[in-house]
Amino acid sequence: MTVQLYDTKAQALRDFVPLDPGNVTIYVCGPTVQSGPHIGHLRGALSFDILRRWLTHRYGRVTFVRNVTDIDDKVLANASDGEPWWALAYRMELEFTRAYTAIGILPPTYEPRATASIPQMQELIARLIAAGHAYAAPSTGPEAVDAAGDVYFDVRSWESYGSLTRQSLDAMEPAADADPRGKRDPRDFALWKGAKADEPASATWDSPWGAGRPGWHIECSAMARRYLGSEFDIHGGGLDLRFPHHENELAQSTAAGDGFARYWVHNGLVTVGAQKMSKSLFNFVLAEDVLRERDPLVVRYALAAAHYRSSLDITGSTFDEAEAALDRIRTFLERAIRTLRGTEDVRVDAAVPAAFAEALDDDLGVPQALAVLHDAVREGNSALDAGDRDGALRAFADVAVMTGVLGIDPLDPHWRSTDVSAEAAALDALVQTMIAQRADARAAKDWAAADRIRDAIAAAGIALEDGPDGTHWSVADTPRPAESD
Repeated sequence: MTVQLYDTKAQALRDFVPLDPGNVTIYVCGPTVQSGPHIGHLRGALSFDILRRWLTHRYGRVTFVRNVTDIDDKVLANASDGEPWWALAYRMELEFTRAYTAIGILPPTYEPRATASIPQMQELIARLIAAGHAYAAPSTGPEAVDAAGDVYFDVRSWESYGSLTRQSLDAMEPAADADPRGKRDPRDFALWKGAKADEPASATWDSPWGAGRPGWHIECSAMARRYLGSEFDIHGGGLDLRFPHHENELAQSTAAGDGFARYWVHNGLVTVGAQKMSKSLFNFVLAEDVLRERDPLVVRYALAAAHYRSSLDITGSTFDEAEAALDRIRTFLERAIRTLRGTEDVRVDAAVPAAFAEALDDDLGVPQALAVLHDAVREGNSALDAGDRDGALRAFADVAVMTGVLGIDPLDPHWRSTDVSAEAAALDALVQTMIAQRADARAAKDWAAADRIRDAIAAAGIALEDGPDGTHWSVADTPRPAESD
């Protein structure tokens, strides 16, 4: 067993060797909760949910930390007199949690809020100042009034700055997270932001350098160290966080003497018309809207189906294709359960197929793993058609364990609770009535009537399966017409 992951810092696949094989440690940058989640947020969180599930399968225990940035320029900017920043942040945090839960993302082991780790941030800043890698803005002179309380990381003091993204310091743009007044170099970034007259007093904490609040980058370094120690296995996040956020985290943590992350893993972005989805570009698709219109399991499958490092372009067929794939899986599992009594008992102890494991060991190759899954579905259906009970049972066990690992088992109670609707209940009642009418016609040897009912059901896109325990229906696996632009 060798798990390989693409390390963004090394720009290469690396064998994954955890510090402690009995406890893999992962830190993932969570949301800045200035507004609700879009579909790109779900894709990022889901990528690391699947990575966590697979590493748990391989190693047995994963300590997974995903933070909440609840104090930030954007949070303050979106607050109002009627909803203070802390109330807005909490409301948006709950929206993220609901969306994550809806698509089956496991809750993190720890989910720290930035505002709960201010002392740890200040301690880290003090270490950087003592080591000569950070400085407080001038306390006298013409810049003092505007820069009072500000503390900056001195990028030129750390020769490894730029190593994550392999950039030359002189080629970098100035840091845009604070006004350049008080900086020694325009690329220096803020560790502590002095209190400003136009910001609420509730967003201010006392510090040795003056009242203020933390900069964005110092938050994750401090929380990662607090919950996982000075060195941990994997740091994850979206590709757009590589610079400046993760570059700055790496610089400040290693300059303070911490080993920090041993592997850097980044997921690709969601695009709309080949353009990055972003709140700043106003081209985002809100998670709430998608989950209102689509089965959450379909959303999970659609967002997981592409390789986690690739870009995922959302089109009209993205969710339709996922729904059709899940229908094939669900239909086989339900058919197998009806045909093979006691089949549910094989779901717990079955080992994952070797080809499936090989795919996920190879940099979390979910597309290849799904191909193995669907091969097993086809083999299982063929076995059922041939009356091969042993073959069908093996296929059922394989499909059950693979869907369980990926979190897409359509028979899992989590999905049943979100899949039941008034429309589905009404459809079932109508189809069951027509099935009963067809059975009555066949019993009366009125074959013409039975055929008419069967044809009417088929015309509605419903497939019937007659078996020894009765007739069962499912939505027929036929492609939908393409949506027009």
